[in-house]
Amino acid sequence: MTHFDWHNPYPSTRTPVFARNVVSTSHPLAAQAGLRMLWRGGNAIDAAIAAAAAITVVEPVSCGLGSDAFALVWDGARLHGLNASGTAPAAWSLDYFRKRYGEQGGVARRPMRGWDTVTVPGVIAGWEALHAKFGSLPFADLMAPAIDIAERGYAVSPIVARKWNAAIAELREQPGFSAAFMPGGRAPEVGEHLRLPGHARSLRMLAEQGPRAFYEGEIAERIAAFSRACDGAMTLEDLRGYQPQWVEPIAKDYRGYTVHEIGPNGQGIAALIALGILGQFDLASLPRDGVESQHLQIEAMKLAFADVYRYVADPRSMELSPAEMLDDAYLKSRARLIDPHRATHFGFGMPRAGGTIYLSAADEQGRMISFIQSNYMGFGSGVVVPDMGISLQNRGYGFSMDPASPNVVGPGKRPFHTIIPAFLTRERQGRRQAVMSFGVMGGDMQPQGHVQTLVRMLDYGQQPQAACDAPRWKVNRDFSLDVEPTLDAGCVRELVARGHVIQSIEDPYMDFGSGQFIWRLEEGNAERGYVAASDSRRDGLAAGY
Repeated sequence: MTHFDWHNPYPSTRTPVFARNVVSTSHPLAAQAGLRMLWRGGNAIDAAIAAAAAITVVEPVSCGLGSDAFALVWDGARLHGLNASGTAPAAWSLDYFRKRYGEQGGVARRPMRGWDTVTVPGVIAGWEALHAKFGSLPFADLMAPAIDIAERGYAVSPIVARKWNAAIAELREQPGFSAAFMPGGRAPEVGEHLRLPGHARSLRMLAEQGPRAFYEGEIAERIAAFSRACDGAMTLEDLRGYQPQWVEPIAKDYRGYTVHEIGPNGQGIAALIALGILGQFDLASLPRDGVESQHLQIEAMKLAFADVYRYVADPRSMELSPAEMLDDAYLKSRARLIDPHRATHFGFGMPRAGGTIYLSAADEQGRMISFIQSNYMGFGSGVVVPDMGISLQNRGYGFSMDPASPNVVGPGKRPFHTIIPAFLTRERQGRRQAVMSFGVMGGDMQPQGHVQTLVRMLDYGQQPQAACDAPRWKVNRDFSLDVEPTLDAGCVRELVARGHVIQSIEDPYMDFGSGQFIWRLEEGNAERGYVAASDSRRDGLAAGY
């Protein structure tokens, strides 16, 4: 194998991609898998499923066949939302975790990894639902590129290799992990050729038997048997009972456009709250990269998170509706809490009653899809079904153990979710037109990435690739800030002077997010084509023809 120093010390500028058919993902081989479907006469949804399958192979540090997923699909006339996040096993309750892990501070402890973080994986059912409603090619054809890559192998890319190596110390002892993801007893190196035969086996079974095999057939039986062997809670009945949900997206107007997100149990509402607050300020009159604009965005994001962490849960358990949380009068009152010269630690308000990958695809017939799937923390739970390559997410860690929380763990519930696809539309002459499918992966960074990139495009007119590459900040759970080294040093000093606490948090999976953006060049005319961007923070590619 060639031995280079794979670190590039020089800035590298990506240019936007223009094409009538586009796939944008965080890995080039996944983008090419999607593009192959478009070349064969498939549509954007076919392309997205093929790319999603391929990326479980080439970027397993972020997602796998045991992931969850969400999607927003523009069918050429209207927007559809899909929630394919998993539900808790029937055995899960506060008592279940208290008996297994004890208490801390009067509440049950919860593990971060292992079987007791695994909710029913939703991604395969999500692929099935998307294909049934919108797909045009046979499902088996969509699995073919991923099968080929897994069987023949691929060269591991730089950022994937770095994240892979960072996960080893914590996950190597989890059931099945070492056998699947530590060939030779270590993480693969950059450029190393890697085959994933177990993963290929599962993909072939999905192609030949159909995606329901994951929930009712041989694959389901293998998952349930491994759970029993490891004293896990997941049963065959839990798998059989799972179905994704078609949902109505939630939305908020901003600068003449409408921003769409998937509603709770996801955190997309955080981006809408922040944008609703920022809509009360004239950001365009402030310097784009100056402290005044950045401070307002940060404070709006903090206000949004204060409400989201208090109220968002499985919608069946929420005290408030998304409409109440997005009420214009309420958001105006929240905006008034912002001191333009000083950082504030906000509490939640009270409205009046009344490891992730993101990809996008668009075709010349006008269909567009915003799709995200994730194992949550890197490889997720660390649990991998033997000889199947199925790495299982750890979304159960998103539940609360506080009995007073609407997000408290319970059988069949969906936990608070960080992964959120997004979509932008605009109404023209009484008709709603698609403008952009977009998303930014990376835990709590996701709604923050949505807000920062949209502000750059809609308030400051920056083209998608520039908005994507621009330096970012990240609000942490304690309201401290992380900032990228490329953020203007003068701006950082002024943020500190205003009371912001800059804190460097070592986070090898989420960092400052990674986005994909596909913007329609002419609203209402898909044949005019698209301009696409892929984040330079990953190994990604926007490919089109």
